[in-house]
This record gives sequence, C-alpha cells and structure tokens, in this order.
Amino acid sequence: MVDAIARTDRFESVYTAHYAPLVRLAYITVGSMPAAEDVVQEAFVDWYRRIGEVDRPAAYLRRAVASRCTSWVRRRVLERRHAGTTEQPPALPPDPHAVAVRRALGRLNPRQRVAVFLRFYLDLSVPEVAEALDCPLGTAKSLLHRGLAVLQSELEDR
Repeated sequence: MVDAIARTDRFESVYTAHYAPLVRLAYITVGSMPAAEDVVQEAFVDWYRRIGEVDRPAAYLRRAVASRCTSWVRRRVLERRHAGTTEQPPALPPDPHAVAVRRALGRLNPRQRVAVFLRFYLDLSVPEVAEALDCPLGTAKSLLHRGLAVLQSELEDR
C-alpha cells in the first residue's frame, strides 16, 4: 500500500513538473498540439509502467518523447507519400517573427529540431541533449551546429 502511494506521489510530482515542457518539445517537432499531447501521454504511460526501474524520470521522458516524435514525423511523411498529398500543418500564428521562426524550424529535420529545442528552449546542456536523443556527444554537437546554421541562414534571408 505504501509503495502504491509513493509511486502515485512520484508520478504526480514528475507529471506536474515536466508535462508542459515535454508537450512544447513534442509540438515543436510534430506541429500538432493533439499529436504532441498524445506523444507525451504515451511516454508517461511507459514511464509509469517502469517507474521503479527509472532513476532519472526527466531524462527518460525527454528521450522517450524525442524518439516518439521522430517516429511520428516519419510515419506522417510516409502517409503523405503514399496518399499522394502534400498537406501542410494548420495556419501559422499571425506574428511575423513567430511565422519566420516557425518556418525556419520547419526547415530542420526532426532530430535537429528536437536538439535545438532541448538545448535552447529547455536549456539542457549538450551532454543532456545527447542523452535525450540517445546519441553520442559528437552527434548532438553536429545536430546543433547544423540546425543553428540552417536557422541562421533562414532568418538572415528575411
């Protein structure tokens, strides 16, 4: 009984602290709020099943969300390819700066987008980004470097 209560308390505290940032991470990657919420909920369900095995839930959840987002984007690309459509995400926000940044972020591949978001929005260190993406440190540095180069060229062209 005590374990169940402790497990529930731990889940609630981690959920409260990390749900919103993880949804923002997922949204910037998948471009759909309902899909982002689904991805994050699935990650929390998986973590809850392993709650006793996971020492660092925030890192586990970031990695799970990043991985699920990449898979989600790949599935949508395949669906569009097979459906023969090139549907675009819903209309962009009216703020011209937000439109420019969103468009520039759209030019990044999903892993670059996640890396940039983790590093500069969630303020993770480069090693933490590498851990979240389950890749070597050099790969994380490369993703960030290339992602920032694309963003810089896109935003300078404005």
